[in-house]
Amino acid sequence: MSKIFLIAGLGADTRVYNNIDLHEHDVTPVDWIEPNKQDTLSTYAQKLIHQYNITPGSIVIGNSLGGMITIEISKLIPIKKAILISSIKTSNEAPWYFSLFRNLPVYKLIPGKLFTSMGFMVKPLFGHMGTEDAWLFSDMLKNTSPVFAKWAMGAILHWENKLTPADTYHITGDKDLIFDYKRIKGATIVKGGTHIMIFDKANEINKILKRILKK
Repeated sequence: MSKIFLIAGLGADTRVYNNIDLHEHDVTPVDWIEPNKQDTLSTYAQKLIHQYNITPGSIVIGNSLGGMITIEISKLIPIKKAILISSIKTSNEAPWYFSLFRNLPVYKLIPGKLFTSMGFMVKPLFGHMGTEDAWLFSDMLKNTSPVFAKWAMGAILHWENKLTPADTYHITGDKDLIFDYKRIKGATIVKGGTHIMIFDKANEINKILKRILKK
C-alpha cells in the first residue's frame, strides 16, 4: 500500500480534507513549516520531503497552493501519483492577475498578520460555504502563520514551472474564481465546483479520487 501525503492550500491546514474519504489508505497530513525568505516553492518542497520522509512511490494530494508544491515534489522525487485539487500544474495555467501583482507587488505592503485576518474579504472568492465550513475556513485562516502567509504570496506569484510530471492528475471546478478552469489543461472538471469544492463537492471528489487511486 502506497503512503498518501495531504497538503493544504494557503490560509488553510489539512482539515480541508475532513470530508475526503481515504480511510482505506495510509495517510499522513503535512503541516506547514516556517519558510526562509529566500525559499522558492521548489526549495520548500524539498524541506517537506525531508521533514515528512516523502519517499519514491508515495502518492501526494495537494489542494490549491498544496497542488503547486505537489508538482515540485514530483519533480524532485519519483512519486507514484501527484493529485491536484483546485490548483494549477504550470505557470501557463496561472490567472492573468499573477502577472499584474508581479509587476505591481502590492502584496509586499500587506503585513502577514493582516492577510490572516482578511477572511471576510477573501471568502467571497472561494465560493458559498455552509455554516460549519465557513467557521472552519475562518479558523484555519486565523491560525495561519503570518510569516508563512507573507512568504507564500510572493512564492506563488513568482512560481515558474512549465513541466507537468508523469502520473499527474488534476481535479478542478468550473466555478473556481481563483483558478479559471478554461486555462487548465487535461483536468477532470467538477460542475458547480468552486475553489473550496473540497468541502461541498466532497462526494463527487471522493468518487474521482477512488478511480485515480485504483489505477
